[in-house]
Amino acid sequence: MFRSFMMALIFTLFTLSTSQAADTGWLTTPDNSHAQVRATAQKSPTGDVKMLLEVQLESGWKTYWRSPGEGGVAPEINWSQDVGTMNWHWPSPSAFDVAGIHTQGYDKQVIFPIELSTVHADRLTGVLTLSTCSNVCILTDYTLDLDLTEPVPADFEWQYNQAMAKIPVGTGLISSVSSSYNNSQLTISLQREQGVWVQPNIYLDPPEGMLYGIPKLNHQDKNLFVTVDVTDDWGDAAGDISGKALSFVITDQDFSRQVNDIIGHGKEEIVPPSSSGIGLWSILAFALLGGLILNLMPCVLPVLAMKMGSILHLENRDKGVIRKQFSVSVLGILVSFWALALFMTGLRYSQEALGWGIQFQSPWFIGFMVLVTAIFTANLFGLFELRLSSDMNTKMATAGGEGYSRHFWEGAFATLLATPCSAPFLGTAVAYALIAPLNELWLIFTALGIGMSLPWILVAIFPSIAKVLPKPGKWMNRLRVVLGFMMLLSSIWLITLLIPHLGMPIVMAIFIAIALLLLLAIARHYGKKTVFISAIIALFLGGSTYLFVDQPESQTLAGQDTINWQPLSEEAIHQALADNKRVFIDVTADWCVTCKANKYNVLLRDEIQEALSAPDVVALRGDWTKPSDKITQFLKQRGQVAVPFNQVYGPCHKDGVVLPPILNKDSTLTVLSEAKGAQ
Repeated sequence: MFRSFMMALIFTLFTLSTSQAADTGWLTTPDNSHAQVRATAQKSPTGDVKMLLEVQLESGWKTYWRSPGEGGVAPEINWSQDVGTMNWHWPSPSAFDVAGIHTQGYDKQVIFPIELSTVHADRLTGVLTLSTCSNVCILTDYTLDLDLTEPVPADFEWQYNQAMAKIPVGTGLISSVSSSYNNSQLTISLQREQGVWVQPNIYLDPPEGMLYGIPKLNHQDKNLFVTVDVTDDWGDAAGDISGKALSFVITDQDFSRQVNDIIGHGKEEIVPPSSSGIGLWSILAFALLGGLILNLMPCVLPVLAMKMGSILHLENRDKGVIRKQFSVSVLGILVSFWALALFMTGLRYSQEALGWGIQFQSPWFIGFMVLVTAIFTANLFGLFELRLSSDMNTKMATAGGEGYSRHFWEGAFATLLATPCSAPFLGTAVAYALIAPLNELWLIFTALGIGMSLPWILVAIFPSIAKVLPKPGKWMNRLRVVLGFMMLLSSIWLITLLIPHLGMPIVMAIFIAIALLLLLAIARHYGKKTVFISAIIALFLGGSTYLFVDQPESQTLAGQDTINWQPLSEEAIHQALADNKRVFIDVTADWCVTCKANKYNVLLRDEIQEALSAPDVVALRGDWTKPSDKITQFLKQRGQVAVPFNQVYGPCHKDGVVLPPILNKDSTLTVLSEAKGAQ
């Protein structure tokens, strides 16, 4: 008797422990061994519930999107309790065409974030009806039983945010949409906001009682045209659907956007043009121009100046030697851009974030660059010379007896210093490259390398340019010191980029250690008097840098930042637009030189400060100094892969206007004013 009682008690406790939880665990049914589902939920004090519904399918099986297409049934949950509303979020689907039937859904795995409002019960039960198909289709019911008083897994919030990041957003990617309907055919015209269309797909929600056929897409540069046949549920010609809701998700590789409009929006019938295939050529032209402009950026100027200064050390300025040296530097630039292309290819296959200059988010890379710039600084100060081994010197020597290795690494070093700069045309080219097929990615990065190499190529082709420079003399030593200080400033700037990663005390220790090493080397080579002057300069540079970086964000040497910056989020944009306000977005990073230039030349100007502090303006700022999935996703949804990124929304700019990489005060104020519209 006692034994039976204990067995019953253990069974009861086991049943309670397994059934009362905020996590159902993986659910399966004997009728369907090809799918398993899991639900996890968390209830807030206000009665709102966040839930994750995960579906895993065997290979070859699929389930369906909210609009399944010509066949299939969308998943559905019927709750036993009353809930206020259920907001089911749908990730971007894929298209499946089997036996002439067009469907939209998911394979392998999908996670649906679901929001329930006004849930008064502490226990949530319901039935999930899930349709799964392969050669046959199975409709399966799963009983969901969730005890909302139980704790959720520790990483639930992170998992929920990750799932929401895959939901199409309501802004970005496209700048305009229009549609027309004629003779049972719907035509949609979309213009991309930034960059050009690469591999677009569209997933349509037909009006009730209607069916859409397989959409036909035709894209040319920024323009995308979609045509789709429309029938009723019986396959007959549809009536006029103008004025009905137009809902669809548009994707282009990693970017996705939910669009809600009205069929017939647009003043004239849309006539899709024939494809001309000129998009890639336009991007290659952008890449050449963007690479060329990089030479004017403050990141690259010290290296280019150092390279031009190296000509001064040639007594005879032999054209052959100059041509070879600059040609090897061009090779260094091209090889470095190919290395960046290889790096981006690896990130794409590893599913990591892609972006221009993201290597500066790594403290290891920054530390390496600090070491390299410090070595170049010491070399320019004459503390040591970069020389090859005797064997390499024999193999690579020029007529003057100096190796080419140094010139190769000068080109490579210039490329590395260029990556935190975002120049006009560069962002468009890189954005296209990072979502393009791999062969086009490599082609575009090659064009970027050629564009950046153009001044170097010019000297290699016309070495007589060197004759314009003054003859060698004592003044060269002074010029070398000036170039050394330019490189030293680059090194100090790179050291400051370690502050967010290591903290101010450790970074100050690194700065002091490098400064002491340089001062000891200067004392050894030039004597006490020189080292005393150098120490004063080092203290001045170090103190200025400390004052520059160790100030609150609201106060800088350039002026007072009175703007009430708020954290960047899609929700904040939607809320501001709902409140009929304007939005100014600034995505920046400490390692982005162009961002700093925009800040001190434009954003801190009194007129901009006043405009962004207006009551109807919401200023949002995102920091990409460290890796951030949220910022990366925000940029990707807008076809961006680089910072700075500035965008303005408002009553008259509901789709947002992207500002150029290098801000201008007058044009920024104009866009802000236009966004306001009539009040």
